Amino acid sequence: MNVGVMLRSVLRCLKTNPVAGQRSMSQSSLAGKVAIVTASTDGIGLAAAQALGKRGAHVVVSSRRQANVDKAVALLQSQNIQVTGTTCNVGSGEDREKLVQMTLNQCGGIDILVSNAAVNPFFGNIMDSTEDVWDKILSVNVKSAFLMTKLVVPHMEKRGGGNVVFVSSVAGYQPMQALGPYSVSKTALLGLTRALAPELAQSNIRVNCVAPGIIKTRFSAALWKNEAILDDFKRQLSIKRVGEPEEIGGMIAFLCTQEASYITGETITVSGGMGCRL
Repeated sequence: MNVGVMLRSVLRCLKTNPVAGQRSMSQSSLAGKVAIVTASTDGIGLAAAQALGKRGAHVVVSSRRQANVDKAVALLQSQNIQVTGTTCNVGSGEDREKLVQMTLNQCGGIDILVSNAAVNPFFGNIMDSTEDVWDKILSVNVKSAFLMTKLVVPHMEKRGGGNVVFVSSVAGYQPMQALGPYSVSKTALLGLTRALAPELAQSNIRVNCVAPGIIKTRFSAALWKNEAILDDFKRQLSIKRVGEPEEIGGMIAFLCTQEASYITGETITVSGGMGCRL
């Protein structure tokens, strides 16, 4: 069959079966979905909000400072993304409840939660870490991730299902030197993903996790701005560069689409080929 005949056959197929032409678009579309993304005015959180918004979702962004929220909302609106913004410290139960209630009031429901908020107040030998350090890291990085999920699940169930994505780290598989408590908190998210997935699958809610490698964000600047540390990391990579936030945002958005409808309980490592797991 020559090229001209083949093209005419394809066009005829699309005319008689327009669904075939629309399928790839509809499978990746999030039109009509509402997505809460925590810690989403910068870095990976903002990139996730952009990726979800570009696929049609109404995104709810938040962080602790109003000025940062306003800046992120303006940026997303300039990209024709439906967005609502509010301040939220996810470590506060009152703030978590306000975030969920505001989303319901403004958007009418919740379909997606991207739990991205994390803190790391400690850098050094793990044996020098204090009880306060552990309390803060586990409270924000792990406990709040679960409690946010617990708050949104009933509202996802009302809409027939949904998606939860936790943002972990390659440090969850291979603890990073000087980041011991933070690494342990990220390991906990791998377990939380596995624990929640079978239970929430009964409600048609998929639970997945993304483990980024070294990504060019303000949060990880201590790693990629230090040439010696960065060179050491690059030796472990197949793709010899730092990752970009958009490369994580795209994976998060993919996990929330119908294209990922048979994926749950998984952690996807996005690390440039860092050998942190089998």
